[in-house]
Amino acid sequence: MKKVLWCVTAVVAALPMLAQASCETVKADISQKIVANGLPESAFTLEIVPNDQANQTAGQVVGHCENDSQKIVYQKNGGDDARVPANAGSAQDAPSP
Repeated sequence: MKKVLWCVTAVVAALPMLAQASCETVKADISQKIVANGLPESAFTLEIVPNDQANQTAGQVVGHCENDSQKIVYQKNGGDDARVPANAGSAQDAPSP
């Protein structure tokens, strides 16, 4: 019985660390998708912010994590590198023939 109680306590104590790791994983996945669409990593930043601060940032919310308590905000960096290539979107972004 003591082993079960100890295991439950250890899992509950580790949950906040696991939740943060999941935000970093979501952020990395989003970054990979943006880079795969042709935008260099130096042309944008992704930031994890609490929900109540997401509307106060200058960027666009592109994801969420930690049971929707955190938002991932995308911001373009300055310069010509910030433009998204025309072929970076999906087929859904293409104009109709």
